[in-house]
Order: sequence, then structure tokens, then C-alpha cells
Amino acid sequence: MDPNPQAQSYGRLVERLNLFPQGAPPGEHLYRILSILLSDREAELVAQLPLRPFTAKKASRVWHMTPAEARRILDTLAGRAVLLDIEHNGEVTYVLPPPMAGFFEFSMMRVRDDVDQKILAELYHQYCTVEEDFMRDLIAEGDTQLGRVFVNEPVLQPEVQVLDYERASEVVKSASPMGISRCYCRFKKELADETCQAPQDICMTFGGSATSLIKHGFARQVDAAEGLDLLQEAYDHNLVQFGENVRQNVAFICNCCGCCCEALIAARRFALTQPIHTTSFLPAVNQTDCTGCGQCVNVCPVEAMALVSAHDPNHPRKKKAWVNPDVCLGCGVCARVCPTQSIGLEAREERVITPYNSAHRIAVMAIERGKLQNLIFDNQVLWSHQALATLLGVILKLPPVKRAMVTEQVKSRYLEALTKRFFG
Repeated sequence: MDPNPQAQSYGRLVERLNLFPQGAPPGEHLYRILSILLSDREAELVAQLPLRPFTAKKASRVWHMTPAEARRILDTLAGRAVLLDIEHNGEVTYVLPPPMAGFFEFSMMRVRDDVDQKILAELYHQYCTVEEDFMRDLIAEGDTQLGRVFVNEPVLQPEVQVLDYERASEVVKSASPMGISRCYCRFKKELADETCQAPQDICMTFGGSATSLIKHGFARQVDAAEGLDLLQEAYDHNLVQFGENVRQNVAFICNCCGCCCEALIAARRFALTQPIHTTSFLPAVNQTDCTGCGQCVNVCPVEAMALVSAHDPNHPRKKKAWVNPDVCLGCGVCARVCPTQSIGLEAREERVITPYNSAHRIAVMAIERGKLQNLIFDNQVLWSHQALATLLGVILKLPPVKRAMVTEQVKSRYLEALTKRFFG
């Protein structure tokens, strides 16, 4: 008999998590996190779930139990925000979200007494922030990332062209429903006795994700008016709007501070790999009006702003603001705090490409990370699917130049057209 059967169940769950484009590298801290969130039996069951949304009937066949029993288990897991449950046309479907952005955050979106959130916060900090494997694995293997930055709308000049999907306000106004939850990142800091002055109850979810989180008490439903008020509060606190990297049906927008947010910390640590998709804008400094006060440097969440010599022979110590375009997110927070209004936003040379919707983004991420076969051949039971998945996996692991030819074709508008047809 295996002397440690429990480790096997969590090991299989980790293997299941890593079939998805947004995985989680195995490690001691990850196993401890999973052991807090799920029992040994639950880990074994969740490890068998499909990647794509499924019904209780589907789960019952996979688990070899009655649909009623399967539904009870699924509802229990959804009640703890391990799974999301979404009703459509009278039928409930379930999905296991990735760890990030997903059930890691959900576990900290409200105060709970069924898990030790202080220990969980410490584990998340070690696994996601102190150790580098998780973030590096999430961002380094492909060009398409999970999240993108929304431009700070109040600082935009009238002549600057901004598309609707680049505006957080448009997401808030068009979403149904919208949920507000506690900020996962700042709540973790609070549990570690580290204070942050930014508001906590300001994390935004939309659509199906919001429906499930609201249903189970992990979010409270708000209307568009309150959502816009909260967005303004985020602007007032110089927070960065970091949301899902899609144009349609955005699932979340976090209002992030540079001191707590894991995504912004990763952006500073892995700046050259662009772990976050930027906006299509860059700050432009008016050198004549800039006084070199340094407020833009202090507020920049990714250290893209700096003070350099103004090269003024009459004032040799005079400084001026300078922006590093390779690091800058284009959020516009620097322009907001400039006391002399010396910073404005201008369009980048090329507009940043954003996937159409979640299905499109996930497919592109899977292609870039060599995991498309896992999405296409989700039924791993049939030997024929296993064989085809293996073959496709070999193709996707071709040398970079050869694979790029295939990748660019599949990432093209053809894939977007298919996405719109079947998921739009």
C-alpha cells in the first residue's frame, strides 16, 4: 500500500490544473494550499473534472455515481467558490477556474471561518510572490497574458482616440450582473499586519463569474451607478485598473495598488517579459512645464518613471521626469498626480492587440504554451483522443520558427471568427 495516498490525490489535482493554459507549478506551498481548500476525496474528484464547462450529469458519469450525488458535491464546492456554477436556459453548468485569476482569489474575497485565512494568506504570499516559479510559469511561456491594463479615463485628452473596450467605465455600464468583493491582495496584506490605505471592498467581477460569486456570498451585487462610483473611488486612490485581457464579456477588473497587487509586483520583477498587457497609450512629458517634483515617480506602480537631469546649464541640479516605454503600463496614474499638468497620454505606435473573448484568449494562450491539445481533446478516456492529443502536442512542440508559422495562422482572424461563431 502507498504510504502516503493523500499526496497522490493532490498530485493528480495539480496535474489536472496544469492541463489548462494557466497552470500552477507543483511545490510544497501549493500542496498545502490545496489541502486547506479541498479534502483528500474532493481533490481526487476534482482532478477528474473536464477542462471545459460540464453538467452534473457529465460529472456523475466521470465519477461513477448518481447525478443527485454528483450535484451535491458540485454544489458544495461551488458554495466554497472552488467551482463556479452558472445557470443558462434552465441548466446549471460548472467549471473549475484556474488558480489565477480564479479560486485562489475567490477564497479570500470575503471573511470566512471555515478555513484559516491567515495561514492561507501566508501560503499565497510565499507561493505567488516570494517564489518565482508560479508567476514565471504563468507569464514567460507565451506572448498572450491573462490580464491587461485599462487606461485612466479622467486624464485622457479629448483628441485621443480610445475604443470602448479600453474603458473600464464601459465594462461597468454594460455588465450584467456586477459583483463587488474584498480585494484578495490587500486582504492578504491585512492578515499579515501590513496596512494599505487603498479601499478593500472594490474588486469587480462581471457576468457568469459574478452570478456564481454573488449566489454564494463571495460578492455583493451592485448596479452600474454604484459601480461607476467605485471606479471613481479607485481613480481617487490612484489605483490601476487591471482586468481580463479580452474585448467582450470581461470577467473581472481589479483596482490595484503597487504595494499589494501580485500582478503589479510581477510587472516590476519581470518587466522585460511584459507580464501584463499594456494600454495603447504612453505618457508624454512636457519638458518645458515639468518641474521635476517627482510625484509621478512616487506613484508609478511599476517604476517606469524616473527623474533625470534636465541638462539646464543655468540650473545644473534641475531634474525632469522621464518614462521608460519598455516598462510603462500606460495606465495614466502619473498624469493624474502631476501638479503642473505636464504629463499627457498619447497613442503608442501600434495599438495593443486584445483577444475577442475568454474562449479566444484561452485558445491563443494554449497554442503559445503547447497545451491546445488539452482543450481540444478534453475527454482523456478514449484512447483515440489520447493518441490525437499526443500527436497535436508534438506539433505544438516543434522548433520555434516552425511552430510560429502554425501559431500565427491559428491565432489569426480565422480563430477569432470561429470564436465569435461558437462562443460570441
